[in-house]
Amino acid sequence: QVQLVESGGGLVQAGGSLRLSCAASGSIRSINAMGWYRQAPGKQRELVALINSGGRMQYADSVKGRFTISRDNAKNTVYLQMNSLKPEDTSVYYCNVQAGPYGYWGQGTQVTVSS
Repeated sequence: QVQLVESGGGLVQAGGSLRLSCAASGSIRSINAMGWYRQAPGKQRELVALINSGGRMQYADSVKGRFTISRDNAKNTVYLQMNSLKPEDTSVYYCNVQAGPYGYWGQGTQVTVSS
């Protein structure tokens, strides 16, 4: 079993910053990609940022220049630094980890940006 524990969500004013963390534990042999997705009420879940095992990063156009994804392989942890937050960033953020042929999801953490 693999567990993903997310932290760092909360309420922030527009223009503020938050840092999300997601730590993976359990029977993990080899983590490939780690990423963050978000889902707002009534909308589909969308990719926010992705980082592969080689450190290559991918971002949604809406967050480029504001969000930064990073990972600590020794800790099996992925981070999302979110700066210059906007009200439209309000969503539940989910961590995703790809390990071998399997994908795992975190429980989600709420990010609310007030105007």
